[in-house]
Amino acid sequence: MANVLITGADGFIGSHLTEKLLTEGHKVKAFVMYNSFNTWGWLDSLPKTVLSEIEIFAGDIRDPNGVRTAMKDVSQVFHLAALIAIPFSYHSPDSYVDTNIKGTLNVLQAARDFDLERVLVTSTSEVYGTAQYVPINEKHPFQGQSPYSATKIAADRLAESFYRSFDLPVTIVRPFNTYGPRQSARAVIPTIISQLLAGKTELSLGSITPTRDLNYVLDTCQGFIDIASSMNTVGEEINIGTGTEISIGDLAQKLISLINPEAKIMQDDIRLRPEKSEVNRLVACNRKIGELTGWKPEYSLEQGLHSTIAWIKDNSNHYKHDIYNI
Repeated sequence: MANVLITGADGFIGSHLTEKLLTEGHKVKAFVMYNSFNTWGWLDSLPKTVLSEIEIFAGDIRDPNGVRTAMKDVSQVFHLAALIAIPFSYHSPDSYVDTNIKGTLNVLQAARDFDLERVLVTSTSEVYGTAQYVPINEKHPFQGQSPYSATKIAADRLAESFYRSFDLPVTIVRPFNTYGPRQSARAVIPTIISQLLAGKTELSLGSITPTRDLNYVLDTCQGFIDIASSMNTVGEEINIGTGTEISIGDLAQKLISLINPEAKIMQDDIRLRPEKSEVNRLVACNRKIGELTGWKPEYSLEQGLHSTIAWIKDNSNHYKHDIYNI
């Protein structure tokens, strides 16, 4: 059992990972974004009995002093804190540089100074850009097709440099598209579900031809844990993905059939990415994670979608279905 710090614990994946590590008996410190309301993101939705087991640290990943303070007494860090919305990165790229690059540097520097046992840096499948071949393995070229993906490429390379330069036990964890309860409306699945549950018969979407490799959030979290549990993964970059793909259009039709068969897809031009920025195809090669850890997905797409629909239905107040959430 380890003393673990999770940055971005207040977010979608981070809150689920916090819960999962707690159930496995780890001592968890949750790094959440400081705010004047003293809200802890999705951690606020956890039962009080669970919250009482978590040490909350409110700070800012961009601040090296706060990061160092948070990391003083832990043995492992799962670094998930990031700005992730691609449309927002088009008009606020400076904030992505500060958060995704400098924030990661702050974590790496502190981990080196405190001689941590394990450092997991969260990447994204967006670093690959549109697939040049499929399935996409970890040797696929990188392509910064948005300011977001460019900053994640930079953060990954910083992590690699600390492994190669200072022998820091870093692993770059690269989830493909994760979905499930608590995901914000910036992502396509909550966007579709929240519109359909609100009774909309004209579903507003951007491009529906791109394909994605969709992973249920609990599978993604298990991937993180399996990677952290194996010393074979130190110094590696590792995909977490199902190895299957579905187009946004087919995904939308699947959700339409489950919620409101009368609904039709309507293209909303404001939701389209710039042509050279759109990632048209993503599908993971998951051979490496399987060989190194034995991980494989447990949830089918159908199981995951039913769970997500049920959660959003019970938590519809979190979604502004009538606007474009960037």
